[in-house]
Amino acid sequence: MMSEQTQAAGCAKFKRIVLKLSGEVLRNCENGEPIDDAVLESICLEIKEVHDMGVQVGLVVGGGNIFRGLAGSKRGTARTTGDTMGMLATVINGLALMDCLEKLGVPVRVQSAIPMEKVAEPFIQRRAVRHFEKGRIVIFVAGTGNPYFSTDTTAALRASEVQADVIMKATKVDGIYDKDPMKHADAVKYDTVSYGECLSKRLNVMDSTAFSLCMDNNMPLIVFSMQIPGSVKRAVMGEKIGTLVR
Repeated sequence: MMSEQTQAAGCAKFKRIVLKLSGEVLRNCENGEPIDDAVLESICLEIKEVHDMGVQVGLVVGGGNIFRGLAGSKRGTARTTGDTMGMLATVINGLALMDCLEKLGVPVRVQSAIPMEKVAEPFIQRRAVRHFEKGRIVIFVAGTGNPYFSTDTTAALRASEVQADVIMKATKVDGIYDKDPMKHADAVKYDTVSYGECLSKRLNVMDSTAFSLCMDNNMPLIVFSMQIPGSVKRAVMGEKIGTLVR
C-alpha cells in the first residue's frame, strides 16, 4: 500500500528541486539582525512541508545579509578576498538553516565547495544525489568555491549537476518585471519569459552566467516571493505563481 508521503509526491509537479534563497530573506528589516529567528523558522517550516510531500530538496543560500563581495570591493576590499568572505557568509546561513530544519525533525546534510571537513561535507555530486534518494535535504554552501561567481550561478550549476527538475528562486519580489517595481509604479510583470529575453532585455533576476547555464541545460526557473505564505508548496504543485523562465 502506498505511503502518504509517496501519494503526496505523486501530486507534486516536480520530484527534485533546487531552492535558491537570498541571504536577505533571513534578515530582520526592522533591527538589521542578519538572521531573524522567526523568519528562519517560517522558511524552514515551508521547506519541511515540501520535504514531507516526498519532494527531494536542495538548497542554495546567499550571504548578502552578512557580507556581499561586490559591496566590499567598493569599500576597498580586494575582489577575490571579498568574494571569499561572501562565500563564507553562505556557510553561516547554511548552518543556521540546517540547525533549524533538524530541530523540526528533517534530515539534512551540508555540502561545501570550499573544503572544511569539521563543518561540512565536500560537495560530491554522487553523494548529493544519494542523500536526495535517502530523503535528506542537501544545503549547498560556499558558492562554487571560486571568486567572481554568484550564488545564482551556484544554483544553476548544482541544479544541472544533480539533474533537478527546476530551480525555484525565492526573492522579496513576486516575479520578474520589465523594470524595478520598487522604483516604478508602472512596472509590468511577466508570467512567462524566455532566457533569451532575460539576457537581451537585461532583466536582472540572475546574472548572465547563471542564465546561460540554465539556458544551455534546459533548466526551467521559477521566480516568486518568499514573503507570501505557502508559496514554495504552490510552486512545487505547479500552481501559477511568480514568473516562469524557460
